[in-house]
Amino acid sequence: MYEKTIRDVLNEIKEGTIKIDDAVDILNNLLYEDIGFAKIDYNREVRKGFPEVIYCEGKTPEQVREIALHMYKKGSNVLGTRASLKHYEALKEVCSEAEYFDVARIISIKAEELTPTKGIIGVVAAGTSDLPVAEEAAVTAELMGNTVKCIYDVGVAGIHRLLSKVDELRKFRVIICIAGMEGALPTVVGGLVRCPVIAVPTSIGYGANFHGLSALLAMLNSCSSGISVVNIDNGFGAAYSASLINKMGE
Repeated sequence: MYEKTIRDVLNEIKEGTIKIDDAVDILNNLLYEDIGFAKIDYNREVRKGFPEVIYCEGKTPEQVREIALHMYKKGSNVLGTRASLKHYEALKEVCSEAEYFDVARIISIKAEELTPTKGIIGVVAAGTSDLPVAEEAAVTAELMGNTVKCIYDVGVAGIHRLLSKVDELRKFRVIICIAGMEGALPTVVGGLVRCPVIAVPTSIGYGANFHGLSALLAMLNSCSSGISVVNIDNGFGAAYSASLINKMGE
């Protein structure tokens, strides 16, 4: 979107179909757009390879709708995380292309289709209770143009379930590994594969889990090499990092 707009403006200047002042206004707005309550960073797609992502929690449905619409009209793919049904309904009223992934709590609008990667991101979750975080990671990675394969409910309490998937695990270019409780799963997975493992602690667990703190500390202290750890319940952050790693090999 960004590069195409620049080329279009330069061609219009060359052909004399646009005034210099108007061209300057368009190019200035490519950096960011001030819509009063938010400044939309359109240049982020150039710097990071993917447009700015909307964190919906704490924003009103009307604010999310306005940000998403401005981005979509500029040709950006829209991705909003931690979105409620009310956020989606407000957006759907004015944009029929909007989609909602309820388990992942993600809204999206596709301005352009992305070609899926050859490399595969594996999303591996310990238990069914971890699915909201796992789905946030999986949907985010897919919307960023990655090929994703999910393996769920393979926690260490029944480790034979995980061991039956070892051949599949070893085909992934990067693995996002999600677990609550004691957070042991990434250590086991990290000892079985040669690819990078991004560990995501979840807030799932009883009292001494401390809302994910015990899983976070266990993952940070893992004895397996090649494991990186993101914040508690941060499926989005894990997917973003996994996408950067995965696309390096394309």
